[in-house]
Amino acid sequence: MSETQTLDRPDIDTDESTDDDTPKVFHYVKKNRIAESAVMGTHVVALCGEVFPVTRSPKPGSPVCEKCKKIYERMKKDD
Repeated sequence: MSETQTLDRPDIDTDESTDDDTPKVFHYVKKNRIAESAVMGTHVVALCGEVFPVTRSPKPGSPVCEKCKKIYERMKKDD
């Protein structure tokens, strides 16, 4: 039997960027890992499995990774 950890408070961040350094999409990640990643440069793991260091913060209306969004919606329904 395998266990999975759930996110207490997911947040969004990204590692994907365009030529002008603007992220293509933002990902849902564990909120408590964002500050550590931003300060220490450690990598975070998004709900979709993407691994990256936090380099940007989302703005309202920013595009969100569709895989992360679907996984997060399913997690909310299970609560």
